[in-house]
Amino acid sequence: MITVHIVDDHKILVEGLQKLIDESGFAKTTAVSYSGKECLANLRREQPDVLLLDINLPDASGIDLCKEIKTLYPAVKIVALTSYSEYTIVRRMMENGASGYVIKNAMPEEILMSIETVANGEKFLCEQIDMLMKRSTKQHIWLTPREKELLKHIVDGYTNAEIAEKLFLGMETVNSYRKNLLFKLGARNTAVLVKMAYEEKLI
Repeated sequence: MITVHIVDDHKILVEGLQKLIDESGFAKTTAVSYSGKECLANLRREQPDVLLLDINLPDASGIDLCKEIKTLYPAVKIVALTSYSEYTIVRRMMENGASGYVIKNAMPEEILMSIETVANGEKFLCEQIDMLMKRSTKQHIWLTPREKELLKHIVDGYTNAEIAEKLFLGMETVNSYRKNLLFKLGARNTAVLVKMAYEEKLI
């Protein structure tokens, strides 16, 4: 079970997130903080697997707090959960150690996927942010070694079950990787994904 600590000063949003996480079947909320100070106090007591961190807190900047938390507790995976969608803010958050970035109005599935993906040691950007970053950088799509490996198996025509066996992963993990690849590459389905893999020389 993935443990999650929510840091946000909007009580209603926090309650909604808590419900979403606790009913996911694979994660549970172990702490809630409404300020930076409270967050650090809670972290001293217990470190979660994943920290959902708002950037705009009443007493702190989430960008600075992100860096501080990663310095103190490097094992904690941080997902920025915010209403900001500016390129420079995303860049700074990721540079300060965040593993994921999700906009508050993202689909609930994306929020859950971000938790699962970063807990597995991968990076996660919600679709809107991913598109923003691609437009801003105009660089080649960046895939993690694990994503490249998975993409190669998809291109080679292996099923999710076969890929799970080859990579020694659970089916759920392979499913979320596949979904994340579709998101990252902006592909509607596997056929488009395979086509893009060839065109962009991603494998």
